[in-house]
Amino acid sequence: MAFTRSLCGKSVLAATLLVASTGFVQRAAAQVYGNDFHTVTVTVATISVMQVSAGSVSLTITGAGVVAGQDQMTVVEQSTSLLWGTNSLNQKITVSTNLVGALFTLKLVALNPTRGTAMPEFVLSTTANDLLVNVGRTSGSCTLRYTGVALASQGIGTDSHTVTFTISN
Repeated sequence: MAFTRSLCGKSVLAATLLVASTGFVQRAAAQVYGNDFHTVTVTVATISVMQVSAGSVSLTITGAGVVAGQDQMTVVEQSTSLLWGTNSLNQKITVSTNLVGALFTLKLVALNPTRGTAMPEFVLSTTANDLLVNVGRTSGSCTLRYTGVALASQGIGTDSHTVTFTISN
């Protein structure tokens, strides 16, 4: 509330107080006298990640499960899972081994993939083979089934593979 007096100069002071108390001065202070801008860019890079659930897998062929009179002996292991995620289209997962000149055969197949299409079982080699195709822009998992095959005529020994999984297009 402002007081107005008829004295010269005092009415101007009262009008100023009236303006300040109504908030007009505050609204005037919020007035924009200029502006500026800048561009913010968000870039998402290609992301491809994989994880094998077990650090090592052991396949041992013993007398158990071997049939007398047959040359071929096998052992199967499928307790390992492969998990992956990628944000790119048309991706596939390939697999290879580092072992050149293996004594025994090692086969691999992906079982029950949650995404993508599993390829048929194949023998691991130093050349990359397709394990799963059509896994683009997704995350998923599968069980890995390894099959070791040896012939009795090959004798005894040990093959040690470093198996590499790769997501590519």
